[in-house]
Amino acid sequence: MRSEQTLTAPNASALSLQVAEWLITRLASSSGRRSIALSGGSTPLALFRCLARPEQARRIDWQHLHIFWSDERWVPYTDARSNYGAAYESLLRHVPIPSHNIHPVPTEHSPEHAAKDYARTLQAFYGSPNLDPAQPLFDAVLLGIGADGHTASLFPGQEAPAAMEQWAMAARPEGQLPRVTLTVPVLNSTAALAFLVTGQQKRDIVARVRKGEAGLPASRIDPTGDLVWFLDHAAAGSVH
Repeated sequence: MRSEQTLTAPNASALSLQVAEWLITRLASSSGRRSIALSGGSTPLALFRCLARPEQARRIDWQHLHIFWSDERWVPYTDARSNYGAAYESLLRHVPIPSHNIHPVPTEHSPEHAAKDYARTLQAFYGSPNLDPAQPLFDAVLLGIGADGHTASLFPGQEAPAAMEQWAMAARPEGQLPRVTLTVPVLNSTAALAFLVTGQQKRDIVARVRKGEAGLPASRIDPTGDLVWFLDHAAAGSVH
């Protein structure tokens, strides 16, 4: 049965340990091939470093875990702004995960071309071009929320938040780098989804998203499986 819960911690460091324990437990609860979608931004980095610690890393079956990304900036993997690059340097290079289990968003040709390529990669992994609510694509999805209510690279007023047919899309937010993002239905196709949000500056947008305010892409996230809000006390406000 689907559940929704809120878990809080005093600060970002404590929150990262809490999320790591949650994720490790989720992954250990099923056998065989598993998959997660990682997000970018500063908040997940502390989580990645936590998962890379020997005491946490040894509890994960890396041989059967497949890693995807919710979105990617249109930069080379070696660029400091690359979501894949950040995850690789802080986590993946430190753990025994097979290279063929890592599925970064391609950053060649054009964002539109890369989105089609990534959709094909996801569909090949899933085994179908059509999502079935009874068979989630991911075991877990990790997302953040921007101060404008965006999540992944689904931005307010952009075409991508409304996309329901495609699995991945190009996103070109004004004044920012082009990106590739998974779409709402693909992000929702998961056994568990966690929002990781820290900082007092996010308190208002968290409350608005949780009320389901229209026009905020993060409000459209409604996973097939469990939904967990991981908030530090600054972002949670009166929730904790």
